[in-house]
Amino acid sequence: MAQTRPVHSDPPPPQQQQHEQQQEVVEEEESSLSDTTDFRLESPTLCLTGEARIERAWSHWNKLGRPKLIVAPMVDNSELPFRLLCRKYGADAAYTPMLHSRIFNETEKYRNEEFTTCKEDRPLFVQFCANDPDILLDAARRVEPYCDYVDINFGCPQRIARRGNYGAFLMDKLPVVKSLVEKLAMNLHVPVSCKIRVFPKLEDTLSYAKMLEDAGCSLLAVHGRTRDEKDGKKFRADWNAIKAVKNALRIPVLANGNVRHMDDVQNCLEETGCDGVLSAESLLENPALFAGFRTAEWSEESSKEGNLDQAHLLVEYLKLCEKYPVPWRMIRSHVHKLLGEWFRIHPSIREELNAQSILTFEFLYGIVNRLREQGVRIPLYQKDTHVTEIPADVLASLQAPTALS
Repeated sequence: MAQTRPVHSDPPPPQQQQHEQQQEVVEEEESSLSDTTDFRLESPTLCLTGEARIERAWSHWNKLGRPKLIVAPMVDNSELPFRLLCRKYGADAAYTPMLHSRIFNETEKYRNEEFTTCKEDRPLFVQFCANDPDILLDAARRVEPYCDYVDINFGCPQRIARRGNYGAFLMDKLPVVKSLVEKLAMNLHVPVSCKIRVFPKLEDTLSYAKMLEDAGCSLLAVHGRTRDEKDGKKFRADWNAIKAVKNALRIPVLANGNVRHMDDVQNCLEETGCDGVLSAESLLENPALFAGFRTAEWSEESSKEGNLDQAHLLVEYLKLCEKYPVPWRMIRSHVHKLLGEWFRIHPSIREELNAQSILTFEFLYGIVNRLREQGVRIPLYQKDTHVTEIPADVLASLQAPTALS
């Protein structure tokens, strides 16, 4: 079994020994991680002058290959096996799920379950929610050697974020936002990125974005919906607002919202001028989105039925989970997302899944086999103008029967 990366569990070093002890931690973890990281110590961002900070932001982005197709952070859903599946089908980079900085510091079990990585899992953004700069820094130091950005979540609009005083609810507490970004930018040796939502007024959004850039943010991802626009199907993301942010800033900017297939990717990049796009919910139903595949909902007259379907993607995902274990709640969620349309045809199989309190891989592979035995197949589609060549090994596995693990 390939080694996953449970995060270093030692407490952070005292402030007066920060540099020497951090270097020792890096050397120790690099030796245990072998070639899974290419971590290099660089000066923290805010140690540089304004112009040098902008140059550093772009230099880092260029070094990563200027990734354009990015898996967005999703609680319980953008874990290592799913990230690797999306990378196989075209994703250039990915975010971890949002990690709670305080719990991450306090609980080794949480660290080892919620954050794992491997050498193929790069470029990688590790995202935290926080409202205390010192707690955030302690958490960030634990993952610093294993990622390309430490990201701060300023976009979560859910009630749990309101109760916890983090995410999009810090939009009402901009001094706290600034202190979080500055703390990381002054102390970390990897860049700080941020993910935000827009304000109802464009001028407030632009002021917010510029404040983040000045505080030391090296890359900004902008979700083009407000804090109150939680339903992505009901509210369209405002690409014009994202474009305005891109034009106002000097650092790389990513667009998030309304990316359901590759036509959306192309249109978003053209309309916003952004340096990359994030997709979230659409990837959960179709992890091969960035390879040009689309679900029937978004098929067109020019689309043709492909060899790939969601059941095959689920089997690939399950095999990755066997190699890189994650909590079963995450696996269950992906089964429902990937087989949702299939379950509508055979709801009794979904009910059987829901009744199964303890899951096994054999049980889940069995569900896929039973659906196929009943003649259920909902293909993914490709446009004739954007047909991606399926690798030979993938094509061979598509033509073979689904084998139990």
